[in-house]
Amino acid sequence: MSCKKIAALLLALAMIFALAACGGTKTEEPASAGESGLPAQVQAIKDRGTLKIGCKEDVPNFGELDTATGTYKGLEIEIAKLLAKEIFGDSSKVSFQGVTAKTRGPLLDNSDVDMIIATFTITEERKLTYNFSDPYYQDAVGMLVKKDGGIASIADCDGKVIGVAQSATSRDALQAAADEAGVSVSFSEFGTYPEIQAALFAGNVDVFSVDRSILRGYLTDDLMLTDDKFSPQDYGVATKFENKELADWVNEKINGWLADGTIAQLVADFNL
Repeated sequence: MSCKKIAALLLALAMIFALAACGGTKTEEPASAGESGLPAQVQAIKDRGTLKIGCKEDVPNFGELDTATGTYKGLEIEIAKLLAKEIFGDSSKVSFQGVTAKTRGPLLDNSDVDMIIATFTITEERKLTYNFSDPYYQDAVGMLVKKDGGIASIADCDGKVIGVAQSATSRDALQAAADEAGVSVSFSEFGTYPEIQAALFAGNVDVFSVDRSILRGYLTDDLMLTDDKFSPQDYGVATKFENKELADWVNEKINGWLADGTIAQLVADFNL
């Protein structure tokens, strides 16, 4: 083989190796990443300038609106602020929308909010409709009753009326417990928790039932929590079903705060 042919062959081989090396070391930014490295669905929130959160307004220590100042406080409010800080570097860039058990789903469906952080219990049925983060808090359904009402447990509830929130899981939990105890109960549904407490005081219901941590916020000198604990309730941050990038990002943050003790400290701060 002539020297010219050998040189041409070596040059061709060198070009092949060079192209292979470039291809092997080239990295591409994921198509879904925004300019700051955030997932596109998170970047869209950042570009808008505000994180929109659906929260409770009437659940002491979780999500409660101070009507005098117009400010919110509670465990779930602080989680929302942590998420805002991760997005914007500023925990104040979050707007809150009050929700109930009945309205939180539609508000999320209609994109009126980016996330729901509102004592939203994770269930297999709900996971068919929404994305949920891993649980940041676990509770159980309980019963709040009058101290002089003659009710100490579900076994004393035969013929009694139980007040529950609209679209909440409490009703199913109490019905299952009543069936197991062999007692017959009926239910009355209300839009807000203060309405159920008022109905209890007025004698329109005999029991106020929702998660025990919520009921503690409605204890008074005349009311008591029974020892009953039904159906463990895991609370998660909910996002629209199609917003998987956002859901994965939220879940990563929640798990980080669970691991480093941030959420445990918030739980302690609010005496939950």
